[in-house]
Amino acid sequence: MIDAPRPDPHLWRRLMARKIAYWISTVLAATMLLFALSYLTGNPQVVDGFNHVGYPQHLRLVLGVAKPAAAIVLLLPGLPLLKEWAYTGVAIAWFMASIAHWQAGDGPRAFAPLVLLVLLIVSYLTRPPSRRLAVATAPA
Repeated sequence: MIDAPRPDPHLWRRLMARKIAYWISTVLAATMLLFALSYLTGNPQVVDGFNHVGYPQHLRLVLGVAKPAAAIVLLLPGLPLLKEWAYTGVAIAWFMASIAHWQAGDGPRAFAPLVLLVLLIVSYLTRPPSRRLAVATAPA
């Protein structure tokens, strides 16, 4: 009987750790993005929050649609080009939210969007090949 080669246990652990890091960071980021549905309700606390940082109210509506849409794209299989756009758009939104909170004098609260941005970066860097955009190489 021929013994099949055994997979390297260290490689297997690294791959599993990567997969776990991907799913935890992606699900947490997507959950936070889904909370943006509250932007569409006209809740006075949300409206006041946008006013506080100097954002126009129409941006609240745009983000109320765009962030949950990005969450869905990040969680669905496939759609690599849309995923790139979702990662980029969310990264810009969270980075700009941090700046807006800082400029509004919110102090440490300005770092909350950066924590979310770190989650998003972990998700982006650990995503499996099936969720990456294939890069075409030019012929030599």
